[in-house]
Amino acid sequence: MAYTVRGCSLAFICITMWLLIKAKIDVCKRGGVTVKPSHVISLGSAVNISCSLKPKQGCSGYSSSNKLILYKFYRKIHFQQGLTLSSQVTDLPLGTTVFVCKLACSSSEEIRICGAEISVGVVPEQPQNVSCIQKGEHGTVACTWDRGRDTHLYTAYTLQLNGPKNLTWQKQCTDHYCDHLDLGINLKPESPESSYTAMVTAINRLGSSSSFPSIFTFLDIVKPLPPWDIRIKFLNASVRRCTLHWRDEGMVLLSRLKYRSIDGGSWNMVNVTNAKGRHDLLDLKPYTEYEFQIASKLHLHKGIWSDWSESLRTQTPEEEPTGMLDVWYMKQYINYNKQQISLFWKNLSVSEARGKILHYQVALQEVAGGKVTLQNITEHTSWTWVIPRTGSWAATVSAANSKGSSLPARINITDLCGAGLLAPHHVSAHSEGVDNMVVTWKPPGKAVQEYVVEWRELHPEGSTQPPLNWLRSPSSSVSALISENIKPYVCYEIHVYALSGDQAGCSSVWGSSKHKAPLNGPHINAITEEKGGILISWNRIPAQEQMGCILHYRIYWKERDSDSQPQLCEIPYRISQNSHSINSLQPRVTYVLWMTALTAAGESPRGNEREFYLQGKANWSAFVAPSIFIAVITVGIFSVRYFRQKVFVLLSALRPQWYRRKIPDPANSTWAKKYPTMEKTQFPVERLLTAGHTPEEPETLVINEFIHQAAPAFRHPHRLKWPERRQGVQGHCTSVEDIAPPRALTAETRQLGDLYKMLGGRIPDSKPGNQVSPLTVLPVDFLPTNEGYLPSNIDYLPSHEAAVPDPLEELEPQHISLSVFPSSSLHPLSFSCSEKLTLDQLKMGCDSLML
Repeated sequence: MAYTVRGCSLAFICITMWLLIKAKIDVCKRGGVTVKPSHVISLGSAVNISCSLKPKQGCSGYSSSNKLILYKFYRKIHFQQGLTLSSQVTDLPLGTTVFVCKLACSSSEEIRICGAEISVGVVPEQPQNVSCIQKGEHGTVACTWDRGRDTHLYTAYTLQLNGPKNLTWQKQCTDHYCDHLDLGINLKPESPESSYTAMVTAINRLGSSSSFPSIFTFLDIVKPLPPWDIRIKFLNASVRRCTLHWRDEGMVLLSRLKYRSIDGGSWNMVNVTNAKGRHDLLDLKPYTEYEFQIASKLHLHKGIWSDWSESLRTQTPEEEPTGMLDVWYMKQYINYNKQQISLFWKNLSVSEARGKILHYQVALQEVAGGKVTLQNITEHTSWTWVIPRTGSWAATVSAANSKGSSLPARINITDLCGAGLLAPHHVSAHSEGVDNMVVTWKPPGKAVQEYVVEWRELHPEGSTQPPLNWLRSPSSSVSALISENIKPYVCYEIHVYALSGDQAGCSSVWGSSKHKAPLNGPHINAITEEKGGILISWNRIPAQEQMGCILHYRIYWKERDSDSQPQLCEIPYRISQNSHSINSLQPRVTYVLWMTALTAAGESPRGNEREFYLQGKANWSAFVAPSIFIAVITVGIFSVRYFRQKVFVLLSALRPQWYRRKIPDPANSTWAKKYPTMEKTQFPVERLLTAGHTPEEPETLVINEFIHQAAPAFRHPHRLKWPERRQGVQGHCTSVEDIAPPRALTAETRQLGDLYKMLGGRIPDSKPGNQVSPLTVLPVDFLPTNEGYLPSNIDYLPSHEAAVPDPLEELEPQHISLSVFPSSSLHPLSFSCSEKLTLDQLKMGCDSLML
């Protein structure tokens, strides 16, 4: 069955092929196109093109209705009535041009008759630079050449190699653009000096050309294979003894080595003769990654270098570090006897580290003692410790790898800003591109050994301490370019230190490499009233929104619902400042407040708005001073006796009438009804009112009373000083200090005093009807003090036997006493006495107050 299916398939294929051959499909069945002199012409030649119709293939009817048209590509170039058409064409371009002949009848579309292709080209140029090469001792010979310009025609290239003993090898290239050929033969090294000749011939329809013969030997054309199996060995793990090994072909005589460090160094070249796959390298650096490549050649002076081998990358062994660390420090006082020392250092360069740094050795010691006080090993590039503030201290830091340690770098711990004479002057910082800043200064008056420029972010993002950066500059410098860890729109605090021995001075400035106005204003979080003003507190603008160094804050305020321009207060920026007081606001007014921040580029948008109503508490300072002034003036006026008397008299006259109480009559009292009396009263009031009374000897007032039932007298006699009399009748109320020592009184006087004590013998809060015992002695404090009554100390009245007071005693300063018995009139007291004298008829008061 399988054989039957296979036979049928072969038969079908054969029949199909036979039918295609017999069909003889003729695309030019209506006519033909001829080209003379040839379908292939050289550039600049002319060509004649003819088109003719076959019999009975024209338009129906008369032959004059036939119209032949010649097209060049799709452009009509010639037409003619009849059965034939002929045209000469010139200036054809290089390459192939297509011509088509068509028939156009009177009322029908154009019919394709036939077409022709004309190729325009040039004769091949002579092949140049023929060279041959054989890759490796066992490779094949391949030759290359330069074809010259393109012929635009099909061109055949033939390579022919002639060797010793009349040996000839030939091969033709069939590619359209042929410039190399591999003969597929191998030249043997038995006779390396034998000569060979190679020649290339180019042929097309317009002509041919051949190259000059190329003569060479085996050694000239053999290109060794690249070296392989490259490896490196370090004797005793030391970079000082390094051997490079590789493998080559057997006939290689010359080798070339190149190597470089991976970090981008230039290539180092070494030529080695008859190396036999081995070479020692003595100039490699420790702990450095290198790249190695090797090429080889069969002869010292002729032949072809092999291609470079594959790269070998390896790292050299470590060595003990060299150089010294760059160490800097910061000092911060904790309290009166402790300080914090923070040491910082930079990593060694690769050439100085000469290996992987495993740790750093830090030592801190007192200069005076010379003994190491503190030692530590750390993997970080900083170290902090707390030490006493007393004494001088020095620190040493060294780096260690697997082979050893570097020399210790020593630095003395001093007050970096302690010497004011060493402080640099006029320190400034300005932008130098996006990631650079230039710091300039003027040198101080004293000699400087070196400058240290230090910078760090003023407001770092996050809670971590920003990295400290510094660079050292020679004493002759007055500027420094800082570019390490510099970011745009970030404010940096920059210090310039001038070092001289154990002393140092510093100056600082803020700067940024690029700045613009802050993105937002400060956020007011609280407004409180204090001391007649307000205290405003705000939150600091986040570091990412400051956009540079803030120079000032501005506080704006205005009355709510007011169209007037707001008032403002500009505050110099300080790092720790987050509050400010304003005392110029009016009380009992609602204000709207907001804040902005300014950099060198401009002002930020306003922050949040806060309303505040100022309560307006009394401002004591506004009237304390005037009050003190008035009090001083008043005391000065009242220190003059004349003004004092006049003021007291005026005040007594202005006392209102309702203040004067009605005096009760003692005759209607229970006591007066129970104990009737017969009195003989001698009361020389006229003598008291006499204007001619001399001040040297005060008059004595004598009152005699006769009582049917004698009351016991328990009071001791006293003497009362009467004030001097001046113009008219004036009374005087005295204080306790004005009372003189007790003197002897007459019996009548004592009886009169006892009488009034009995009149006041009732306790003020006792109930009516409760009589007091005649023998009871009541204190003077319980006597009534209503207006119109005699004072309870009536027994103090002076007697006729009293001695005349001493004039010197009258000149002593007297106390000012305000009377509790207001006068009823400013006029002298006058009345008439009947047989029976009662207290409602006798009224004694102080019309004026005198010292």
